[in-house]
Amino acid sequence: MSAATPAAGRTLVGRLLALVPAAVGRRLRVLVALFVACAVLQGLGFVLLVPFLTALFEGDRPATVQWMGWLAVVGGGYAVVGAIAGRRAQITAAEVLSALLERFGDRLAELPIGWFVAADRTGRASDVATRGLNFVASTTYVIVRPVITAFVTPATVLVGTAFVEPRIALVLVVAAPVLWFTYRTIAARTARADREHGAVVAEASSRIVEYARHQPALRTAADTTIARGLLDEAIGRRHATAREAHLNAGGATALFAVVVHLCVVAVLVTGVWLTLDGGLGVPTLIGLLVLTVRFTEPIVSSGALGGGLAAARNTLDHLDELDAEPALPEPAAGAPRREPAGHDVRFDRVHFGYDARTVLDDLSFTAPQGAMTALVGPSGSGKSTIVRLLARFYDPGAGTVSIGGVALPELGSTRVAELVAPVFQDVYLFDGTVIDNIRLGRPDASDDEVTAAARYARVDEIVARLPGGWDTQVGEGGVLLSGGERQRVAIARALLKAAPIVVLDEATSALDPENDEAVGRSLDELRRDRTLVVVAHRLQTIRTADRIIMLDGHGGIAEHGTHDELVARDGAYARYWHARNRAAGWRLAAPAE
Repeated sequence: MSAATPAAGRTLVGRLLALVPAAVGRRLRVLVALFVACAVLQGLGFVLLVPFLTALFEGDRPATVQWMGWLAVVGGGYAVVGAIAGRRAQITAAEVLSALLERFGDRLAELPIGWFVAADRTGRASDVATRGLNFVASTTYVIVRPVITAFVTPATVLVGTAFVEPRIALVLVVAAPVLWFTYRTIAARTARADREHGAVVAEASSRIVEYARHQPALRTAADTTIARGLLDEAIGRRHATAREAHLNAGGATALFAVVVHLCVVAVLVTGVWLTLDGGLGVPTLIGLLVLTVRFTEPIVSSGALGGGLAAARNTLDHLDELDAEPALPEPAAGAPRREPAGHDVRFDRVHFGYDARTVLDDLSFTAPQGAMTALVGPSGSGKSTIVRLLARFYDPGAGTVSIGGVALPELGSTRVAELVAPVFQDVYLFDGTVIDNIRLGRPDASDDEVTAAARYARVDEIVARLPGGWDTQVGEGGVLLSGGERQRVAIARALLKAAPIVVLDEATSALDPENDEAVGRSLDELRRDRTLVVVAHRLQTIRTADRIIMLDGHGGIAEHGTHDELVARDGAYARYWHARNRAAGWRLAAPAE
């Protein structure tokens, strides 16, 4: 999807036309044309009130009947066009909502997975999807029509007044820029308040989801006041900004109404002065005063609608921000692509960091096919970052990550997803059955293939003790299973995917020793023809690796080799190993000869 054009200077309808498909855009243009026609007819009806009231008060019966007939024609046309517009508005709003949701979903699918790591982004995306887009779609009839009426109807009245009494029209012409400036000022203030409120709502939503999702961990903690305090603080800020936004909106609407009524007073003073001077008849003055009141009514209502327009524009701003987010480079459609020569993984002088913090600096290593490569090192040394780069959550700032000699951007994200099966420490299971969660790895897999992958990960042992067997519901996020059980289901899902590269990011951290050993035996069988990259702290997992990469905590590699080689070298890895042994409460036997 190409980036959207700058939003500055474009109307809400213009921005919608740039976001929806051409067919929906044509229907939206027709709807706007109907709204404009309604507003012109309404303004014309107001103008006709002046000669009608003048004839009525002067007792001119034929003229009164004639102008009443014109009023009936204009009123009938307004009723017919208004009914058509009202029906089309509902249909068009539904089409606009569907188009915006589809565009929003497509864009989310295009963004790199790393974009979703930030909690504020996911909270904002959730707010846009659940509240913002529905509101924007509803503005096509709830707000756009009144706003068009607020501008087109007075403009029609102004033109008509120029024919009836040019001096009164001159007063309205002078008042128009004042009204416009006041309206724009109020709309800008309301937009700023809504942006601030939207940011606080996104933060509060993230905190609420986080608080609900991690209830098991919070309830086992001795003190939950910190987590509850963060939640209360976020909700408090949300209430405060909402209250401030409502107060600002109410004050702005009142101010705008005052300015409009001052314009009415100016017309009244001018009309009375002209009447006393003999230049304007009393019946005509009465008609002009009625016309002025009708002139100002839609303008007053537009003051309350300015905040709604600002809120809708803020949502469209979020869509523009999504459009502006850089996507990872992908191979050109239809271009010939190289296939990897094997499935070894290579990092070649890779540099990567988050914001201004460097995590990997000139990092190079190879994870060979048919072997298990373990990544170890201190916390924050970049182990999980390596996994994310391999799964192409991000691309490195410099250097190359390749599979079988082909760089990941050349392969493309879709092909990388086919080749790499990552299993992360924080396992998320969907609300469904055990077998459904495993089948997500490859939806078209047969039942035999699903159960075979489950046996490799020893999920069959879990199923044997569950009351519903394979059809047991796991709950949202897998809350009805233990941490170790969720990890085994995730491992089975990755194995079912049959990807040639399996990446485990502390994926066995919640397994008990017996099941850890069982899964380890399964991995031993799998690494004969696959590439295994394991981020591990468990001693048994590290010891059985074919190759160990010891990160130095400064973005580089301290040592690499087999377990026995590194222990015998008595360097950084040996110190790390012995420290882990002491923490585990047991000692390592002497290295093998």
